[in-house]
Amino acid sequence: MKAKTYLEQLQKLDTIIDQKILELKKVQSDLNRGMTIQYGVEKVQTNTLTETSFTRLVENEINLEIDSFVDKKHKIINQIQDLENYLYIIVLYKRYVEYKSHMQITQEMHYSIQHVQRLQQQALRAFEKRFLNERMEKT
Repeated sequence: MKAKTYLEQLQKLDTIIDQKILELKKVQSDLNRGMTIQYGVEKVQTNTLTETSFTRLVENEINLEIDSFVDKKHKIINQIQDLENYLYIIVLYKRYVEYKSHMQITQEMHYSIQHVQRLQQQALRAFEKRFLNERMEKT
């Protein structure tokens, strides 16, 4: 796995959680308005117990996703902070933990966009060498 793909897991997990929370809110809103839950093509009438069970099931799924996200985020932050070069730490943290664009990073660091992109590529190579190649060698 490439470093960029590995680090992008955070934003992907965060997006999935956000989408599930939005879907849960929509279902809860629909249920509060007396609407039925629709599965596939057919409408299914459900009673309050089933509706409560359904929302509880979705809430539990979201909580598991959040736990997984927090664990992964903590691990990745520690890995980033374990790099030797402090500029690599700054760039990777801003890009993959804070989800900032290259433009935002350039403004904050007062570097050109080319320099930030170059730093990011160097940081990704250092991260990959330090953590991902090491992990592959152990398997």
